[in-house]
This record gives sequence, C-alpha cells and structure tokens, in this order.
Amino acid sequence: MTVKGIGFIITLGILLGSLAAQAQQTGNVYRIGFLGNSTAALEANLVGPFREGLRDLGYVEGRNVLIEYRWAEGQYDRFPALIGELLALKVAVIVTAGTPATLAVKKATTSVPLVMLAVGDPVGTGIVPSLSHPGGNITGLTAISTEMDAKRLELLREVVPSVSYIALLWNAGSPLQVLAEKQVQAAAQVLRMRVLSLGVKTEEEIKSALAVIARERPDALLVLADRLLLHHRALIMDFATRHRLPGVHAYRELVEAGGLMSFGPSYADMHKRAAYFVDRILKGAKPGDLPVERPRTFELVINLKVAKALGLTIPQSVLLRGTEIIQ
Repeated sequence: MTVKGIGFIITLGILLGSLAAQAQQTGNVYRIGFLGNSTAALEANLVGPFREGLRDLGYVEGRNVLIEYRWAEGQYDRFPALIGELLALKVAVIVTAGTPATLAVKKATTSVPLVMLAVGDPVGTGIVPSLSHPGGNITGLTAISTEMDAKRLELLREVVPSVSYIALLWNAGSPLQVLAEKQVQAAAQVLRMRVLSLGVKTEEEIKSALAVIARERPDALLVLADRLLLHHRALIMDFATRHRLPGVHAYRELVEAGGLMSFGPSYADMHKRAAYFVDRILKGAKPGDLPVERPRTFELVINLKVAKALGLTIPQSVLLRGTEIIQ
C-alpha cells in the first residue's frame, strides 16, 4: 500500500472517530430530577414553562433529556424518600421549588447539582452563603418573598383603608415562613394593624386555623408564599369567599381560586429561567460559580368579580399597576 493510501486510511479513521465521538455526545440522554411540592395537576402551570425553557435550549424529552418527577402532594415529610429515589436514579441535576424542598435536598447531598427556584431568602435560611457566590452544589433563583410580604400588607391597606385586624396564614414548618411572619408583624405594627397569626403544618391544622378565623372575625386574610398553602388553595379560598375576607396573597393561583388580589414575582417566569441553570450545569458549569438570580418579572393580579362581591372599589392607582385584571 502506498504512503498516500495509508495517509488516506489514517485520515478516514480520524474522521470516523470524530464523528463517532460527536454522535456519542449528541446522543447523551440527561436525566433531570424535578421535586414537586404538590401534584402534577396543581403545578402544571409551572412545569410547562420549565419544559418550554428546556426546549428553547435544545432539550427534547425522550430524545436527549428525561425528567424524573417526584411529587410530595403537600406532605413535606415525604421529601427524604423522594430525594432518595432521585439519587438512586443518578440524576445529573435536581430542580426544586421553595425553601423546604431545597433544604431537604441540601441535607441529602452535597455532590448532585441543585437548581432551586422560588426560594424566599436562601441566605437567611442558610441554603447559600451569598447570592453572588453561592458555592457548593447549589444555585438558582430567589423569590425574595420576605421583602414582598410587607408590600402586600401595604397594598391591602390601599385597597381596603378601613382594615385594622388581619388573619395571617403561614407554614410553621418552614424556616423562611418564620422570617416572613416576623416581617408581616413588623409591617402591621407600622400600619397599626392587629395580626391573628396562625402557623400550620398540615391540612388538619389549616382547617383548625380557619375555624379560629371564623370565630375571631378579622377584616382580611393574608396567605403567605408557601407550597403547602398553595396546595390547599381551594380549601382556603372557599373559606375566604364564604366569610367575605379580602386579601392580597403571594400566588396568582389563589386569585384564580377566588381571592381578591395577588402580588409577587412571576413563578412561571422563574420556572422557565431555571432551564438556563440546568443547561449551564449539563454543559460543565459548577453550580456554586453561578450567581443566584432575583426575579425579573413581577405580577399584580386583580379579581374584579371578587371585588364586586365584597363591595369594594379598586382604586384607579392600583388598577393602573395591575398586570392582569380578571373580570
């Protein structure tokens, strides 16, 4: 065989080897763990944007990515077992929403990358040392919800000037909620409002708290940003409707379920943005080197139908700030 022929075979071998390597690389199927707080049905409006974000970055489910969903169904004591299942599957990254799920994953592993989202105060609750340099295996997005709770209270006073006594429903099992409850108490003191503070951990405790509210008869009900309360939104908002209790809540889903107003970051936008972090990690970035991001989009959702039923007129100044008006 001539030298030229040998050179051609070597070149062809190198080319074929390169193509095989490329095929192997493009043929990778990444396994992503998604730890949900409630159920697939209740979080469909959040999972959808996350999947859309992945598709925009070239990830197609069943072709180059598999998403392993695990749902706590509002029972946070199930997190350790669900996380164990994801770790056994050797997922490349775990995505969580909210403080309790994120803390549970942080406790379970320091090696598998974690993309958190909708965490109110990741520094204050000890999840990361700082937003700019999270370090370790954790990054993602914060909802800065402890700062938002006082603003919701101010908005409530703007819409219902006569309000002086509010019921506050929060998750006593969440470190973030403990901080948020103190924020609301401080804001209420400035606004000269009394607070009926009711911390809950289970559905039964929620029902007991609602019974206390019915007996005490406050002027309004505020529901803090927690997935346990989001999971039971129908129960809570049906009660608020029956007892004619206005409120400015953390989640738009509560307004869709019969609440008056909600103000906060766009959780759908945060779920879509989470795909960016997953992509960076799958491409080799270290989670601890990716700064934790604050929300980019905020929503003020107003339900005029509920306002009318409550005999309230929403001030024009508030309507002009609304991002969505439900007629």
